[in-house]
Amino acid sequence: MKRRLFTPSALLALAATSVGALTGCGFKLRGSFSYAFKTLFSGFVDNSTLGNEFKRVLAADGAVAVVTDATKAQVVLEVLSEQREKVVVGSTAAGQVREFQLRLRLKFKLRTPSGKDIIPETELLVQRDISFNETAVLAKENEEAVLYRDMQTDMVQQLLRRLSAIKEL
Repeated sequence: MKRRLFTPSALLALAATSVGALTGCGFKLRGSFSYAFKTLFSGFVDNSTLGNEFKRVLAADGAVAVVTDATKAQVVLEVLSEQREKVVVGSTAAGQVREFQLRLRLKFKLRTPSGKDIIPETELLVQRDISFNETAVLAKENEEAVLYRDMQTDMVQQLLRRLSAIKEL
C-alpha cells in the first residue's frame, strides 16, 4: 500500500497559502497595457524588425490602432534613430577577441500631430554580453541572432511601458 505524502486538503491549503503570500508581496501578473490614446502613427521605417514587432504587439493587444496617416492619429511616435552595435569588450594578450557586447539603441519622442511633445526625446538601450570562440563562429552567429531577437522583444516591452505611463494627452 502506498502512502500519500500530502492529502488533497493539505495540497489545497498549501496552494492557498502560496497565493496569499504572492499577493501580499505585491506580485501581479502582467496584463495588457492601457493607453490614453486610441490611434498612433508609427515612425519606424518599413523594413525595421523592431518596428514590425512593435506594430505586431500593438495589433495583438487591440487597444491601439496603428494608422498610416500622421494627421489622423492622436499621437505620433517619431523614431529619431534605431541602431544595432557590436563592441569588443574583451580580448586575449595576443589580440584575439574573446567577448563582445551587443547593443540595441532606440531614440524616439512622442508628440501630437500638432507638434506638442508628450514624451521628449528619449533613448532606450538594451545590451547583452556574448563570448566569442573562433572555432565555433557559426554557432556564435546564431547565438548573436537569438540575443538580438530577445533584446528587440525587451525593447518593445520597454517602449510599451513608456507609452502606457501617459495618463493624459
